[in-house]
Amino acid sequence: MKALGNKDEAIRQLREKIMEMEGFTQSMSTPSTSLGLGPIESAFPSGRFTLGTVHEFISPNPNDAAATNGFISGILASLMCKGGFCLWISNRRSLFPPGLKRFGVEPDRVIFIDLKREKDVLWAMEQGLKCSTLSAVVGELQEISFTESQRLQLAVEQSKVTGLLHRHNPRSQHALACTTRWRIFSLSSELEDKMPGVGFPTWKVELLKVRNGRPGEWKLEWKNGRFNQLPLRKEQTKEALFPRRQQYA
Repeated sequence: MKALGNKDEAIRQLREKIMEMEGFTQSMSTPSTSLGLGPIESAFPSGRFTLGTVHEFISPNPNDAAATNGFISGILASLMCKGGFCLWISNRRSLFPPGLKRFGVEPDRVIFIDLKREKDVLWAMEQGLKCSTLSAVVGELQEISFTESQRLQLAVEQSKVTGLLHRHNPRSQHALACTTRWRIFSLSSELEDKMPGVGFPTWKVELLKVRNGRPGEWKLEWKNGRFNQLPLRKEQTKEALFPRRQQYA
């Protein structure tokens, strides 16, 4: 039994070393609290949404961008639950700040910075990510190079701030230094007892890439201040939403 225990410990240490080489520090891989994403968090190597790193979100069109902003707002609700502040930097902001209240985020705790040039958005985001007193930094832009994403990742490795990079209709989806890549789609709400009206925000969540983890897709709704998992029907799979001839590159 002792030999088996030594073997398990050696494997655990080896995994930690590999994760450290991949950019996961101990504080990243073992966040103190869950963000309430349910089964999605099991896709991460630590079993929790990775904090203190940069996550990339892809939105090919305005409808997806609106859905992604809602999903990001739900994440911010957990990141800011203890009264933190967030920077929201953009050169094409379409978010309606009072709408954040629906996701439990007080708009006066979000500092909005609107800039004209994407290079200024990247600079401001990098500076914000170096500020350890912030809970999160959201950056909205279209294009970013691998080198520029590395600069963002280096910034969070020191501050442990969580970065959420939202790319609107990017020309290419090349590799970046971000820990994850997501796509969020809006779905019809699940109305209770077939009653008429507008239901709760509902999304199809695709985790396209996750470093050292397992990509997947899920259906979530925002209800009573939290994410709730719903069954993903066959007609809501990627192939059904985007037939092969219409899929984005």
